[in-house]
Amino acid sequence: REFIPLTPLEDFQFSDIVVPSAGGTFTGAALECLMQCVERDVRRSDGDTKGDWRPLVFLMTDGTPSDALAYGEAVKAIRGRGFGSIIACAVGPKAGHEHLKQLTDKVVSLETLDSTAFAGFFKWVSASVSSGSTSAGINNGTDTLPPPPPEIQLVL
Repeated sequence: REFIPLTPLEDFQFSDIVVPSAGGTFTGAALECLMQCVERDVRRSDGDTKGDWRPLVFLMTDGTPSDALAYGEAVKAIRGRGFGSIIACAVGPKAGHEHLKQLTDKVVSLETLDSTAFAGFFKWVSASVSSGSTSAGINNGTDTLPPPPPEIQLVL
């Protein structure tokens, strides 16, 4: 389900999201929800109208998808959607990387999610926003990211 609707970055207000401490990791369902929101809310550029920036996806997970079939289908669909960038972050010792590599080649890993690592990740994400900001409907083929801080490991 959608907790916070797609919002221009300058208008975003962070609010706490309560998540269950145990249970499934329904990543496929989450990606499907994301695609529905993007389809509904993102205005594409055309010859007469300036649209929104291409959406950036930052997926953070502590496990592997419980809905593997739905995840595989969502990966196929999302890769063809023209997002500005897709970055996946595996958090903790049980977080798998292989399923994230199906989604994107930009996979990072955080062994722990202490305040320093969390702050470093989001500072890096903020820097990534400026590097991935291009207009919706325009794909210029460039997709480079700044180097991550030391507490974030790139998964190759």
